Amino acid sequence: MGFERSEGMRECTAPNGVGQREKQAVAVTTTVVSIVVNALLVALQIGVGMVAQSQALIADGIHSLTDIVSDGIVLLASRHSGAAPDRDHQYGHNRYETIASLFVGLLLLAVAVGMLIRAATRFAHPGGIPTVHYSAFAVALAVIAAKEGLFRYMLHRARQVGSSLLIANAWHARSDAASSLIVALGVGGSLLGLPIFDPLAAAVVGVLVGRIGARFAWAAAQDLADRAVDPEESGRIENLIATSPGVRDVHALRTRRMGDFSIVDAHVLVDPMISVSEGHYVAEQVRTRLLASPGILDALIHIDPETDGAGEPNNTVPRAVLRAYAQEALVPLGHRLSDLTVHYLRSGTVVDLFLDHPRGHAAVSTACAAAWARAWNVKTVRVFAVWATDDGK
Repeated sequence: MGFERSEGMRECTAPNGVGQREKQAVAVTTTVVSIVVNALLVALQIGVGMVAQSQALIADGIHSLTDIVSDGIVLLASRHSGAAPDRDHQYGHNRYETIASLFVGLLLLAVAVGMLIRAATRFAHPGGIPTVHYSAFAVALAVIAAKEGLFRYMLHRARQVGSSLLIANAWHARSDAASSLIVALGVGGSLLGLPIFDPLAAAVVGVLVGRIGARFAWAAAQDLADRAVDPEESGRIENLIATSPGVRDVHALRTRRMGDFSIVDAHVLVDPMISVSEGHYVAEQVRTRLLASPGILDALIHIDPETDGAGEPNNTVPRAVLRAYAQEALVPLGHRLSDLTVHYLRSGTVVDLFLDHPRGHAAVSTACAAAWARAWNVKTVRVFAVWATDDGK
């Protein structure tokens, strides 16, 4: 049997049952709020930081500026990731979110490197480090409160819709609050007569930003490299397939991430003697069951009549040749071949002959069928009579 998959992609729901449209709406709302808050903070931090001569506060302001850039990327990615599949993107656009997460991670890494270089320059010339103004400390405290509030709001909304990108962006806001706390400590130390604390705080902020950026970039890169779902989710998917009607076993299960969703490939073992249409029916039932499960975007199901690798492939006589053999063998017996079904199994080929069987005509003997099997180089020949009524129906 062959592969069975969907003709087109559906609008999938996230693992918590939320659709793409709702995710996109939440993404727009939270991102706009984040952009407005960060824009105000950037103006406040950089402006006061320059006046108060605080490198740490300026570094934190630049960090806030990257938030605005990352928020714009999130907004753009969320808008496009919910688009329907097209000719160029037949699996949909869900990986736009993953690409955006990768870009945000790399952006944070670049900002972190800049912060560390600037701090190292100050450390190299400690005598030139100015004492900051107390206004920098007041701004740092205000920024902490604003970013902690923003984090809690964004995380709450992100979890409501189950978006990994929005959750990542929320934790980015929490990292901002943590970095602002360090800035406040550094500015406070400088006000107490330890100017080195200000560039030290800037360096710590750089390390924190770099760590978060590396984590986001690595996770996104793994998803782009077709990382599988976690073992718990894989076990759940395997159980869904294995307990589907008509499935004897499931093997060669493969999964890969597609944004917040997953794509499933699997081989299922069915009764080797069922028809092609019944095998197709089993595959469709499995696929329908998987797509009804939240978080699964698409499924590709391969039907196997036998376990893969169980012996050598069956390379016996083709169907057309077997049909010719059967028609020739039946002529002396007065039978006419109605239909023929061939089961190509690794254990041997089984041929089913369906004969038009008029009333009163002798049945084909078991010995005759066995002789045909030997002559045709197949495992078994089974003969079935197709009875007709008096009116030929």
